[in-house]
Amino acid sequence: MQTTESSSNYNHLEQMSVKELLENINREDKTVPYAVEKAIPRIEALVEKIVERMRQGGRLFYIGAGTSGRLGVVDASECPPTYGVPHGLVVGIIAGGDGAIRKAVEFAEDDFDQAWEDLQVHQVNSQDTVIGIAASGRTPYVIGGLRKSRENGLLTGCIVCNEGSEVARNAEYPIEVVVGPEFVTGSTRMKSGTAQKLVLNMISTAVMIRLGHVKGNKMVDMQLSNLKLIDRAIRMVMEELQVGTEEAEALLKRYGNVREAVDNYRNR
Repeated sequence: MQTTESSSNYNHLEQMSVKELLENINREDKTVPYAVEKAIPRIEALVEKIVERMRQGGRLFYIGAGTSGRLGVVDASECPPTYGVPHGLVVGIIAGGDGAIRKAVEFAEDDFDQAWEDLQVHQVNSQDTVIGIAASGRTPYVIGGLRKSRENGLLTGCIVCNEGSEVARNAEYPIEVVVGPEFVTGSTRMKSGTAQKLVLNMISTAVMIRLGHVKGNKMVDMQLSNLKLIDRAIRMVMEELQVGTEEAEALLKRYGNVREAVDNYRNR
């Protein structure tokens, strides 16, 4: 039996108080970062290869179904506002299409050929990277997408929560984060989903930093898309240039982001 499907360490959940439920879920959640830590060497190897390809014009694609697919879509969608990169640079693709983000599409994950067809819409090429996300490691949609991607010269990686899975066998850089049984048996949106989210955070953040979208510890290329971000950017410019609020605001209004505001101020 797969680890993700093995019986919970707890029983009679319906007899627990709310406090007991919360404490026990939290107790299980605490184990997840330690499982991720064991996978850091494999995450590092994949990140290095992604950066290498993206510096040559490559893109990063996530493919997955259900919770795994949604996590990929979330990570990809957060890259443009956070790092100021184009929307097509990091792309999340979910089995069943965008409608599956909100509502499950029956049997979409069982289509072995659909992921490659979905990738073809983006005209993928050998400079691109595809990461398959599947807690079980047996999702046909992900297996098929990775296999075809690899056959066509794309870099392939995966994030799974079982050892020795079919998904991992079809990825050049498999990341296996074995978190053990879920609190509710088989509910992989819990610890497995948390592990996948942590790994995705590590991959995209490390890649964007290595590509130069962070200076010091600041998101200097972030899009100024709401008042909170504008306020943050003003404070960043003030701190970097030792100027007042009004001047920082004027620089941002003129140049559009923190990096351009700072560079143009210093070069004038």
